[in-house]
Amino acid sequence: MKTVTIREITINDINKLQHIERLTFSETFSTDNNEEDMNKYLETSFSTEKIKIELQDNNSIFYFAMYNEEPIGYLKLNWGKSQTEIKTENSLEIERIYILKEFHGKKIGQLLFEKALEIAQIKNVNYIWLGVWEYNTKAIHFYEKNGFVAFDKHVFKLGNDLQTDIMMKRVFNS
Repeated sequence: MKTVTIREITINDINKLQHIERLTFSETFSTDNNEEDMNKYLETSFSTEKIKIELQDNNSIFYFAMYNEEPIGYLKLNWGKSQTEIKTENSLEIERIYILKEFHGKKIGQLLFEKALEIAQIKNVNYIWLGVWEYNTKAIHFYEKNGFVAFDKHVFKLGNDLQTDIMMKRVFNS
């Protein structure tokens, strides 16, 4: 496999980002969810307007994993007031790490995770946190392998379906 590179996503990438967001989310969760709820979520959460706002947020950053000049995955990080739940200055949220299904098992998620660690170090945060669907055992094991521990739960709304996410965090030594 050729080298995969990680690069920051800009507003000029909005169409590519929207495409990969919808595709990877659908690949990951469509078989376990109702089609109507999935379509509703994809339309609202990955609308052009919403993505544009997210890309212009100074407390969020996106990165592509690129292979052969094409995005094969992406990462979204939030800090400060842009975190979806825990809004402390000393934390960083991994809101999304998604990889195209055909690239699963090729360490692309690990590359994106390492980028998140790099940003956490630059921002000198005390911990990184995230929410992961309770039935996404593959992701839970990935995060556990990378030093995360469960500390709480929260509700994630997919269309009209209320689901439970396990909240996990990795604390850094101060």
